[in-house]
Amino acid sequence: MRKLISSGSTFEADIGYSRAVVAGEWCFVSGTTGFDYSNMTISDDVAVQADQTFRNIASALEKAGFAMADVVRVHYLFPNVDDFKPCWPVMKKYLGEVRPAATMFVAGLADPRMKIEIEVTATKRV
Repeated sequence: MRKLISSGSTFEADIGYSRAVVAGEWCFVSGTTGFDYSNMTISDDVAVQADQTFRNIASALEKAGFAMADVVRVHYLFPNVDDFKPCWPVMKKYLGEVRPAATMFVAGLADPRMKIEIEVTATKRV
């Protein structure tokens, strides 16, 4: 079974990808940023972006039939390494009890307004 999940982001249609893909018991959520997709706005504050990013991910997971508690892997991408630590409380808020395997990368992002991008992998708990 393969199911494609869209968030309604214009990026998905313009570039040609899905916010998430369900493949069997797995859900792969694409790199997600802090845009509020309802109006395509983004905060200048990295912690606010992180919170919106997690809300976007949670929404995609819910549409796919998963939850944040199903996340087993997370990748954090930051253009500026100094923005990592201010996001720790937000990361803990969403994944502190879940404690997935995690990696942080420093990398350029597609839009200079983006200060964080997060991708997750989830699987149904047995």
